[in-house]
Amino acid sequence: MSGPMALEPGGAEQDTLALRLADERTLAGRPADQHTLTLVRPGHGARRDAVDALAAELADRIAPAVHPYEVAALLESEGLTGGAIRERYGHSDLFSLAAALYERVPRTFPDPPRPADPWRPDHVRCALRGALFALPGLAYALAGRLLPQDGVVRALVVAGLLSWAWNQALGHRAYLRLATGRREAGRTLLKGAPLGALAATAAGVPLAGSGTAALAVTAQSGYLAAAGVLLVLGRERLLLLALAPLTAGAATLPWWEPGSMLRAGLPLLSCLGALAAAGWALRGTRTVPQASAGARPRLIRSLPYGLFGLAAGALVFLAGHHHPWAVVVLTLSMGPAEWLLFRYRGLSVAALRATGTPAGFRLRSAAVLAGCLLAYLGPLVPAALLVDAEPVTLLLLATALWTSLLLQAFGVAWPPAALCLAAAGGAGAVALAGLPPGAATALPLCCGAAALCLTVYVLRLLGRPAAHA
Repeated sequence: MSGPMALEPGGAEQDTLALRLADERTLAGRPADQHTLTLVRPGHGARRDAVDALAAELADRIAPAVHPYEVAALLESEGLTGGAIRERYGHSDLFSLAAALYERVPRTFPDPPRPADPWRPDHVRCALRGALFALPGLAYALAGRLLPQDGVVRALVVAGLLSWAWNQALGHRAYLRLATGRREAGRTLLKGAPLGALAATAAGVPLAGSGTAALAVTAQSGYLAAAGVLLVLGRERLLLLALAPLTAGAATLPWWEPGSMLRAGLPLLSCLGALAAAGWALRGTRTVPQASAGARPRLIRSLPYGLFGLAAGALVFLAGHHHPWAVVVLTLSMGPAEWLLFRYRGLSVAALRATGTPAGFRLRSAAVLAGCLLAYLGPLVPAALLVDAEPVTLLLLATALWTSLLLQAFGVAWPPAALCLAAAGGAGAVALAGLPPGAATALPLCCGAAALCLTVYVLRLLGRPAAHA
């Protein structure tokens, strides 16, 4: 240190290890001399643009990250190596680059994708079931003129009411057994369906008064039992095929007189086809492996469904006593009614996801119920006017039936059964006794009271989030 130090370029400093920070010119491509160690500060220079470009490229996957380590895992999955990170982006390691990217991209947490609706209805199946409920009525259009007038209506009504009640209870029990296995459900139907047909026939034949009427009662009971089996087992198309002769014969009535032979033979052929189809479907359940043994449901659990079937049949009969076409309208509406039951459950689940308070869900649930009822009842108004039926009675009866079915879909069976039985009993007593108000007034009053009570019960019960969990 005794002499001066030369500071001109090209001097002794060329042999000295010098530390310099990289500037823009160095990172832009200016070659560093062979004797200088250049340190690049992360986030500076031309490599900053490369980091910005990487952040823009991966922004949608970096934004939901809650820690830089998640970004580091993402970079590692992209195949970035340590050498590429140092040379291309100017960072010492993976975690340094991840921290820089984490700071550059704002945090955003998108909503998860909406899950599929677990209650999405099968549109074709619901429409098909609605048609299958109405098509058997064509048998009365074909063969009705061949039946004697004395006692046949009473016999058919009594047998039909008993069949409705029995098949409702049997269907519920079969669905419970279907949860265990298809073989077990088939065994239940195989035992219960013939027994129900025999009971309905035994109740109606003594009132028939003639062999022809007794044959009609027997055919009706057998068909209803077979149709119940096919509907429970999901064989709607097979039932539709069995009804093809009946449908074809009835379709020709406006233009062609088929004659007594076809008028009697086509309904009988469809009945035999339904019986054969039910037997074939039940035979198919025998090939399914037997499920593990489980506790059988108690018979009492299916009783309210049978009582509701009896009450619903009685109410429909009372409505059709003065306006027979009202029964056709109600029967055809059962397909849309079933579709709306699925939509109610799907919309309720969506409302449950969209609300955060019980009060908010209660309001949404009430709106869902109102929308479904309007969608169901709206088309019934012009249909009732078209067939010259009383719209008020039809709407009130339809409301009582649909809200009852809705409660049953949630496993609530006794309240709708009791309310519908009370309505049917009140209106039926007035009609039989010939009291001054008359059945025309008593039926809408009884149906309106039942519909009001059932609607309030639905709002109270299904307005709770726990009912849809």
